[in-house]
Amino acid sequence: MFDSIPILSKLFFIPSRRFPGITGIGKINPGARRVLFNILYLIDKYDLYGRVAYPKDHTAADVAEMYRIAARRKGVFVNPALTEPFGLTLLEAAACGLPLVATNDGGPRDIIGNCRNGELVDPLDAAGIGDRIEDMICNQERWRQLSKNGLQGVKKYFSWRSHVKSYLNSIGKINKKRYFRHNVLIQRKSRLPTLDRLLISDIDNTLIGDDNGLDQLVDLLKRTPKSIGFGIATGRRLESALEILNAYHIPLPDIFITSVGTEIHYGAARVEDRTWRHHLNYFWHPEKIRAAIRELPGLSLQPERDQRRFKISYYLDGKKAPGKRTIVRHLRRHHIRAEVIHSHGRYLDILPIRASKGYAVRYLGIKWNLPTEHILVSGDSGNDADMLSGDVLGVVVANYSPELRRLQGKPRIYFSEKPYAWGIIDGIEYYDFLGNVKLQEVDLDQTA
Repeated sequence: MFDSIPILSKLFFIPSRRFPGITGIGKINPGARRVLFNILYLIDKYDLYGRVAYPKDHTAADVAEMYRIAARRKGVFVNPALTEPFGLTLLEAAACGLPLVATNDGGPRDIIGNCRNGELVDPLDAAGIGDRIEDMICNQERWRQLSKNGLQGVKKYFSWRSHVKSYLNSIGKINKKRYFRHNVLIQRKSRLPTLDRLLISDIDNTLIGDDNGLDQLVDLLKRTPKSIGFGIATGRRLESALEILNAYHIPLPDIFITSVGTEIHYGAARVEDRTWRHHLNYFWHPEKIRAAIRELPGLSLQPERDQRRFKISYYLDGKKAPGKRTIVRHLRRHHIRAEVIHSHGRYLDILPIRASKGYAVRYLGIKWNLPTEHILVSGDSGNDADMLSGDVLGVVVANYSPELRRLQGKPRIYFSEKPYAWGIIDGIEYYDFLGNVKLQEVDLDQTA
């Protein structure tokens, strides 16, 4: 795809101009900053100066015109996210006549399935994505048909009128049936849709470890408004997590992220998030992984109770076992894609390529419409690293493992001088998480 400059010139369509009041790239949101730096790197690598346009920021009023510019230039809207619960941007783009190339996950399946206005792709297959884009923008007849299908499909399937019609039809079918009160199961209402903020903590050596600190944190949680949720993210399996929470009289969380981020459950009923389970099944071949790891020294399987559908756990002999990079390379030689996670220098977990505590936290933020600055996570070990290093507010307690030293100095990661639950309380105060959240960002203009 990169061999064709004219093709690439149609992919990036957003007008390049400096918006009033916008400061340098080094001072904008870290997530946007990383994306822009990567775009600038690719522009330089492929000598695309003058052929790529990009914004440093935009307002809501600019969005519709951006889609229209792309459509006028016969462009394509691409959404290569690993997961996309709904896909509002796809509907916006389709309503402006843009064909779609989108992740084969969640909402895009329904949108493209109904509208027939694009292609579903593997978000990790860069070459495949490039082929789909090139095919659309080089075949103008196909582009026009996909554009037309999208305009008609959005109106037919996703407009407010069609939504209300579908809703009323469903209600009508229900009203034709007879229900008796004693057959109705009344469930406790979930708080999740009403949450404004979410505190998520690892259990071992973070939430627990100091009884006085834990008592203070539990008391703080009981006094927080109902709009602030509580979750745990642990390497433990769900049953083990429940046992330890009960033993320490910790209130039941609104969200359980267990087995190193491979399982998500909600509330007292422990309802499993099936969408997350389906998401993790991608490229997961546990038997191939076990066979490959048997070739390496210093690694022995943990008991069967600690193995899960999407987690293979080993004990690690630090004197005999190879390092993480060697293990990753070994798996790749066997054509295996997987996440490899070290913890406390003694444990090794192998997960699906899409799994980790961090991925689970980001997925929950998208699903429940919580901005990253309204999610605070705390941890102490290597399996907390990617959870702490996202755009959420991170707190590393003072008794952390050596694996986390590399996170020092990174934005939105606070290294508390207090251990265990005291560190969590310290982090809550540092960010003023229960009040007006304070963000501590790194000014790259000053560190360059």
